Amino acid sequence: MIRLTSLMLTLALAVAGCAPEPAQRSVGADGKALPRVYKITAADEARIEYRTLDGLNSLRRAAGVPEVALNAQLNAAAATHSRDMSVQNRPWHFGSDGSSPIDRVRRVGYTGRMLGENISETYESEVETLAAWMAEDDTRRVLMDPNAKDLGFAWYQEPNGKIWWTLILGG
Repeated sequence: MIRLTSLMLTLALAVAGCAPEPAQRSVGADGKALPRVYKITAADEARIEYRTLDGLNSLRRAAGVPEVALNAQLNAAAATHSRDMSVQNRPWHFGSDGSSPIDRVRRVGYTGRMLGENISETYESEVETLAAWMAEDDTRRVLMDPNAKDLGFAWYQEPNGKIWWTLILGG
């Protein structure tokens, strides 16, 4: 029995020695962990809108507000703004041509009322971005607007991994 236990312990130590080293997280000058880059792959592209829609609708159901549906026109307005924020290199609600969120949804032919827009400049996933929006009162109010029926959601990812997210709700 002692011999079997010794053999098992030796085998376990040998196998443990073959295990890869845990990945070290890069640390910035302030000593805090640097963000990990969420690289969007072609396979992810087809799923991101639906993961966001499902996540948002789960949150809305829990809050007792009606679900929203993806809207192609609002998606187009969101995609245009995400790319434009990257060109401007700043997260803000106005386009490089001075357009407002209302102007952008009108341009794509959306006939409903634009209720709100959330934006983000990050290296995080859509799920992490949605969670960050839920953590702030002003962006959570947009997400939980009981009058919302339509969702536009898009992004632009730069080669360095930075992602510009835009979410628009309409009703």
